[in-house]
Amino acid sequence: MIVHRLLRVLCVFGFFTLMCAASLGAAQDDAGGQARRALEVRVNNIFAILQHPGFADKASRPEYRMKIEEEVATFFDFAEFSSRTVGPRWNSFTPEQSRNFIEAFKSLLKATYLDRVDGYSGEKVTYLGEQVSAKGDRVEVRTTLSMKGNKVMPVNYRMLPKNGKWVVYDVIIENISLVMNYRTQFQELLLKDSPEALIARILDQARKTREGIDAH
Repeated sequence: MIVHRLLRVLCVFGFFTLMCAASLGAAQDDAGGQARRALEVRVNNIFAILQHPGFADKASRPEYRMKIEEEVATFFDFAEFSSRTVGPRWNSFTPEQSRNFIEAFKSLLKATYLDRVDGYSGEKVTYLGEQVSAKGDRVEVRTTLSMKGNKVMPVNYRMLPKNGKWVVYDVIIENISLVMNYRTQFQELLLKDSPEALIARILDQARKTREGIDAH
């Protein structure tokens, strides 16, 4: 009797465990698929803008670059990006310092990456798969960017759900995390200077980057 009861408990427990594992697997698959689809829609929108005849026209290009910025803003969480690049010191920033840092860092990212879209020459994105966290609340979408000269660059997007949609909070380009790369720089500066000084340096770097692009 006791043996039968024990076997029954083990069977129920085993079935419950299998059901939980299946549910977790389904949830992870769903999270990965949702994140990838959200990213793919936005990336496709950006490529559509880049391929529009209006983008090729220098007179109308600023209008189309603005559209690209608007697309990027819909799925890049610059506040999350900013807080992660600063690290633990972020909690010591005042609300004003946080707002100013986010705007400055957004300006730097725009100057470093978005302002270079004028050089678009038919690059293609291939989606390789997704890596989902155990809780299903973080997804890394793995892609490659095919460029001129048969060069293929791995670009992975780390995403999380926020306010009902999946957003990007870090990008790994050729195995280098933007967040960690900037965090190393920013933490060194914050050891010696104030948040205001760091913000000023970021804005200055963004300005110099834009000037360098415009000079070419």
